[in-house]
Parts: sequence; C-alpha cells; structure tokens
Amino acid sequence: RNAARAEVNGARIGRIRTFVKKVEAALNVGDKDAAQAAMKIAEPELARGAQLGVLHKNTAARKVSRLAARIKAL
Repeated sequence: RNAARAEVNGARIGRIRTFVKKVEAALNVGDKDAAQAAMKIAEPELARGAQLGVLHKNTAARKVSRLAARIKAL
C-alpha cells in the first residue's frame, strides 16, 4: 500500500513541478500572457497537492504567491 501511495504522490509532485516550470519558463522569456495562462493551470495543481497532503498548504500558498508576484512585476 505504501509503495502504491508513494507512486501516486510522486506522480502528483511531478505534475506540480512540470506546471510550475512552465510558468517560470514563460516568466524568464518575459511573456506575460503565456505566464498567466500557465499560472491558471499551475495554481489548481498546487492547491490540489496541498489538499491531498502532498505539499504543505503554506508551501503551496507561498509558491502561488511568489509566482503571482513575478507575473505582476512583468
């Protein structure tokens, strides 16, 4: 059971990282529209990860907040 949960949790963490990287890639290029579009996908993934206990809720909130601040600064 633990191995199965670890596999599911690992997959979810991988999805979260992928979507966060897409936001960061758009930010590094300076494409605000692409960053906002990627953020619309990444934010629910982070929230779901926190809800399921894969991420601590404060960690998810911090990541969302920092990404949103970087998008706003563009």
